Amino acid sequence: MSNEHNPPPQPAHGQQSAPEHAAISSRTALVGVTIVLLAAILLAGLGILHRNSANKVLAETTNELAPPTVLVAQPKQGSPVASFVLPGNVTAYTDSPIYAQTSGYLTRWYFDIGARVKKGALLAQIATPAVDQQLAQAEADLNTAQSNASNAHVQADRYTGLVKSDAVSRFDTDTYVNQAATTSSTVRSAEANVKRLRELQSFEKVYAPFDGVVTARTVDTGQLIDTGTGRELFHLQAIQTLRVYTSVPQGYSSNVKRGAKIDVTFAEHAGKVFQGTLVRTTDAIDPVSRTLLVEIDVDNRGGELLPGSLAQVHFKTPAAGPTFVIPAAALIFRKEGLSVGVVTGNNIAHLSRVVIGEDDGANVQIVAGLGAGDQVIQDPPDSLIEGEKIQIVSPASQGNAGGK
Repeated sequence: MSNEHNPPPQPAHGQQSAPEHAAISSRTALVGVTIVLLAAILLAGLGILHRNSANKVLAETTNELAPPTVLVAQPKQGSPVASFVLPGNVTAYTDSPIYAQTSGYLTRWYFDIGARVKKGALLAQIATPAVDQQLAQAEADLNTAQSNASNAHVQADRYTGLVKSDAVSRFDTDTYVNQAATTSSTVRSAEANVKRLRELQSFEKVYAPFDGVVTARTVDTGQLIDTGTGRELFHLQAIQTLRVYTSVPQGYSSNVKRGAKIDVTFAEHAGKVFQGTLVRTTDAIDPVSRTLLVEIDVDNRGGELLPGSLAQVHFKTPAAGPTFVIPAAALIFRKEGLSVGVVTGNNIAHLSRVVIGEDDGANVQIVAGLGAGDQVIQDPPDSLIEGEKIQIVSPASQGNAGGK
């Protein structure tokens, strides 16, 4: 019996075919993956929010703790003073590098650093064989030119005498006269060349241009020497008289007089006062620092003082305005000079240049650079800079913090 018309067997109740079962498994897996991804995204978002919040708190805490904590106080009114002290830069009266004016080889030097020399003293000798040969050739050319000029003049004189009697033509006479003039010019040119080379040869010997002390020697025997300012041979300073430069605040500029005697002291000469003379000023106020640059000459024939050192210049002049007293610990020592930290609006630090008067070690008198209402930082940190944000504390809170 044929099975063509028999229907296919049906699955039992509650059972599924294989394709349907695979589809359901795929949907289940997709839902599971989606749930896992959503959970991961949620966790990542929560982590990012947590980190952002932590970073914000850290930044706020850092900003709060970053400004240095300082104690401020207004300066006390001081009594008028009749003197004030300024830092001064000491320089040699004459300071000059010595260069070579000819090229060659250094054959010998005669003075080393620290040597005191007189004007015209021989410092070194340079061998210049090329210049020597050029000079010998120039002298030979001069001799030739002189001989040619002598013959030309003799011939010109002879023709000048003969032309009067019409023994020679006027044309030939003029020719020899012009030749004599030309040879004379040639002689003068050769003489100038010989003089130039002799002057250049004279530079083989290097002499001291003034009385002074040798502070540097940068060459040695046998070294090649070039003409010009590329390399100095020696450095010479005149220290018999020293120049002391300092800047006087504008408020005191009217009391600065040429010829005034000024006391100058040095840290390395404790207790000793050197007297100088105020010899000149710039006669103009510096618009940046509002100060007047002055020069004070100090006699140093004893050789006690050294150029390049720092001096304290004592001016005896009435104060032009009020003075204030602050603790010595409030002073800030920088290469630009003495300054004091002052608090401006929004708790911003400002470094104010000051001029001190009397100094008893614990307190100093400020004669310029402060005002009555200024908030002076009492013990500024070494890292304090202009325009820095700072945090002000009161003495009471500082004491409580220290007692914890």
